[in-house]
Amino acid sequence: MSEKNRILVDAPWVKSKLQDGDVIIVDCRYNLMDHDYGMKEYRKGHIPGAYFLDLESHLSGQKGKHTGRHPLPDEQQFAERMNEMGMNKESTVIAYDDEGSGSARLWWILKFFGHDNVYILDGGIKSWIDSGYSLSRDAPEKRIGNFNPEPRYDMIVDMDQLKDEHMNLCLIDSRASERYRGEVEPIDPVAGHIPGSINMDYKSNFDETGKYLPGDVLKKKFKDIPKNPVVYCGSGVTACVNVVAMEIAGKKVLLYPGG
Repeated sequence: MSEKNRILVDAPWVKSKLQDGDVIIVDCRYNLMDHDYGMKEYRKGHIPGAYFLDLESHLSGQKGKHTGRHPLPDEQQFAERMNEMGMNKESTVIAYDDEGSGSARLWWILKFFGHDNVYILDGGIKSWIDSGYSLSRDAPEKRIGNFNPEPRYDMIVDMDQLKDEHMNLCLIDSRASERYRGEVEPIDPVAGHIPGSINMDYKSNFDETGKYLPGDVLKKKFKDIPKNPVVYCGSGVTACVNVVAMEIAGKKVLLYPGG
């Protein structure tokens, strides 16, 4: 396992767990501009034994007026999908992707639904390939699990809490700086950011290989963050990377999933 912290694991560690019946590996690749991208890449080749979770249909719920583009998934529907992978209390889940946020999203959702034994493959599928390991095109068979979600609502804030000045929240916008400044907006209908928020691009948490920065570097990066930090982005997906990075740095942070 990676020595950085309890969140990240490396490719050799994942390789050593391929035959472990309690381990569930999940491919979380996606592309907002191409909703079929994740499945197409999965079919081209994935870590042997890995299942696939789609951002739109598995890692998000039904959209509402104030839910954002990727609201939290319905807990029962999410449980049904995880149970098809053989999920139970003893399961170790390993998430990976190819750009950092899909795996962070699954990591955060499982934590939110009460399952702590979840890790992220640092560097994603690239680190697996760079380690010389092979890919598979075979999809694993469905299994039977007994995962029962127990939501931890103290991990999130809602719109009313954001508006409550007495909570003294520090809002952190996780999007690219040009979107934060409102100079461009390729996805959402309104450009700009929530008034009073600061900007910390989620991509700044990675090195040139796509791996998370060392823990001591992240601690320095986040050391001056005020109390009560809350991260958000366009829809609650890429913000999960900042949650992971701040957890590595030893800081507790909440998520505003609405975006």
